[in-house]
Amino acid sequence: MDSRDKDAILKTVPQKGFFGHPKGLSTLFFTEFWERFSYYGMRAILLFYMYYEVTDGGLGIDQTTANSIMAIYGSLVYMSGIIGGWIADRILGMNRTVFYGGVLIMLGHIILALPGGFTALLVSMLFIVIGTGLLKPNVGGMVGELYSKQDPRRDSGFSIYYMGINMGGFIAPFIVGTIGQTYNFHFGFAIAAVGMFAGLVVYLLSRKKYFGLAGLQVPNPLSGEEKRKTTKIITLAVIVLAIIGWAGVTGGWLTIERVIFSISILGVIIPTVYFITMYRSPKTTADERSRLLAYIPLFVAAMMFWAIQEQGSNILATYANERTQLSFAGIEIQSSWFQSLNPLFIVMLAPVFAWLWVKLGDRQPSTPQKFSFGLIFAGLSFIVMIFPAVFNGTESLVSPLWLVLSFFLVVLGELCLSPVGLSASTKLAPAAFAAQMMSLWNLSNASAQAINAQVVRFYSVDTEVIYFGVIGGIAILLGIVLLLIAPKLKRFMRGIN
Repeated sequence: MDSRDKDAILKTVPQKGFFGHPKGLSTLFFTEFWERFSYYGMRAILLFYMYYEVTDGGLGIDQTTANSIMAIYGSLVYMSGIIGGWIADRILGMNRTVFYGGVLIMLGHIILALPGGFTALLVSMLFIVIGTGLLKPNVGGMVGELYSKQDPRRDSGFSIYYMGINMGGFIAPFIVGTIGQTYNFHFGFAIAAVGMFAGLVVYLLSRKKYFGLAGLQVPNPLSGEEKRKTTKIITLAVIVLAIIGWAGVTGGWLTIERVIFSISILGVIIPTVYFITMYRSPKTTADERSRLLAYIPLFVAAMMFWAIQEQGSNILATYANERTQLSFAGIEIQSSWFQSLNPLFIVMLAPVFAWLWVKLGDRQPSTPQKFSFGLIFAGLSFIVMIFPAVFNGTESLVSPLWLVLSFFLVVLGELCLSPVGLSASTKLAPAAFAAQMMSLWNLSNASAQAINAQVVRFYSVDTEVIYFGVIGGIAILLGIVLLLIAPKLKRFMRGIN
């Protein structure tokens, strides 16, 4: 789509009406608000639903296996974004892809709301993984479609949209978590389904009125021959996977542990293939190859960071439920409420960091230095979790303030690394692989969680000090190494800061 086409589209979209922004932003704001409400609400209680005993309304899965499933679930959600981007670009366009993604997510939550046991859990995960992959990357792309590239409100619009994400994530654990843990897990999942339904209603009622033609165009549609070839490949893949699944389950060799291990391996292989393909491509220039080499340490640092940050939904959730005093200042706390800390601190601190980087101007740290600070903060967020056991042992419950401090520190790291990583991915990308580079950035999180699926198996009350100490120490060490080699990486970036 050239700039003239974009401007023509934008003329059909109301340019003001939502805090001075296109009214379509309100649609996407509330769609993403409710999608994140449903996802983070579900995630706040899913771990407990898996490992609580059947008599307590859970599935009675081994706690270590439940933590691995949570990690691999998160990994698949991020991997599926690659599929969602391809479907929007080649088949449906972003507008319809977002809608179908929301429908699949809602169906996944509805399945969880029904007492169907472990099989229903797996089916619901499949729906939510695919649905999130369709919706998540494309709803953000739709925000960009509302503005021309020269519109000065563009960055502000994304900031408002980002607030919707975190507001939904902040509120959800208090509502879904409380209902799920206090009354019934399935009732909690039903509330998550209602949240996604609300998002779909908002989207359906206002998209034609506020979006105009934005997101309707299929940028690179499949030709007739490509459609036939793609259909054959997908059909064959589904049949092969179904046969393998049937044979594995009936034969007893396809266990959940082996599936988790296989996905963990994929989490390493996929980004490796991405890097090799881009680096060896004849479309990549010498300068771009140098920038790709500079990006590799940043990618590894991002993986290490997300490996710690994403454990907030499994290991720290387990810690909150098993090792933490769930009463504070006379208030009874649900362990799921701690999942609200991350979005709360992001909403509070993101404007501070945005102001800080602008204030520092040319004196602000370089991209590798910001990454190193992010890693060090992440490492410290695990190191502080050693002290409760060192001071009082592992037999007594600890103050919830330790978890609050841990979440606070990792958010400081996230604000140093995550927005900067998105920016670096766009700036260091080879021109021929700009879209793939954004997919690669998302894979840093997918790969981290795929590896986490194996790492979390080493956590227990007995290994608590070693677990937090070793992982936190590795992150801090990598952060220091990255800080030391930052000047060299800057040279490899060939003029990109």
